Amino acid sequence: MTKKKRIWLIILIVAILIAVVGFFMLRSFIEKMEANNEQLEQLTIENVDLNKVNDGTYEGTYESFPLKAVVTVTVKDHNITDITINEHDNGRGEDAERITGDIISEQSLNVDVITGATYSSKVILKAVEKALKNAD
Repeated sequence: MTKKKRIWLIILIVAILIAVVGFFMLRSFIEKMEANNEQLEQLTIENVDLNKVNDGTYEGTYESFPLKAVVTVTVKDHNITDITINEHDNGRGEDAERITGDIISEQSLNVDVITGATYSSKVILKAVEKALKNAD
């Protein structure tokens, strides 16, 4: 076999190995995404009794790959006065950040998720829930 043919054969083998490894990595990633989507579908948000939450500033985090939200919730006189999103890894769900205004105006976590950003909305809601539960 000539030197040129050996080089092409090596290149072909390396390309096949890269393709096989890439296939299995992609398959693993897709399986993880499907499992996380199922988890987010089933995710429940519990409303928190604000009458039991003292004045203060509370932080909450919720993560479900590839989404993550870190929020700071300010409570005064048993009312949510501010929600700051400190971190929001959102994929295409940046619109979900509008949900904080709904939470404040309704003084409840029982608000509609943002259309087109359902999972990101749920992640933010869960982070707010955790922040308020940290107040206990």
